[in-house]
Amino acid sequence: MSSRKLLPVAALTALLACAPAAALAATEHYTIDPEHTFPSFEADHMGISIWRGKFNTSSGKVTLDKAADTGAVTGGTVDITIDLASVDFGHDGLNEHAKGPDLFDIAKYPQATYHGTLAGFEDGRPTRLVGELTLHGVTRPVELEISLFNCVPHPMIKREQCGADASGTIERDDFGIDAGKDYGFDMTVPLHIQVEALQDA
Repeated sequence: MSSRKLLPVAALTALLACAPAAALAATEHYTIDPEHTFPSFEADHMGISIWRGKFNTSSGKVTLDKAADTGAVTGGTVDITIDLASVDFGHDGLNEHAKGPDLFDIAKYPQATYHGTLAGFEDGRPTRLVGELTLHGVTRPVELEISLFNCVPHPMIKREQCGADASGTIERDDFGIDAGKDYGFDMTVPLHIQVEALQDA
């Protein structure tokens, strides 16, 4: 090999040797724990009360990029799929109504999905999730604030368990779910998501 060809190779080798260890992050993969993950929401009822509901069935994957030297999280992604038929207001009649064409219309749109990227890192932990929500056949950007994020060794499974608590808001009519708007229902829906994920074996 000529010295001219060796120069770029040598330069790349030197660059990698000088790169900080934190830049050489490893990507860890996790699977959502459906027994400890419950997206929930609040919905206005004519300005006289707030109805609260959650979804009992969800699944998904999480990736975390971790610095080689400290283990601090430097990046990552979250992919969640929600079974809309699992909606639970604690009221059987409202649950059935929510599944119908006025609201989620699960016959046409049985699932909602969210894909987000971790952002706003402070002390090795993310403070925001920037992504897109697909609901009722419509995809819109949705950013969530992360108030709690932590990873610990699972005491029984001996793998890492990570969890987070996130919140945000959407305008439901942006997703074509505008039932009650003509009667003065507030379209703003606060979201609250508790999520736990177990490191893949």
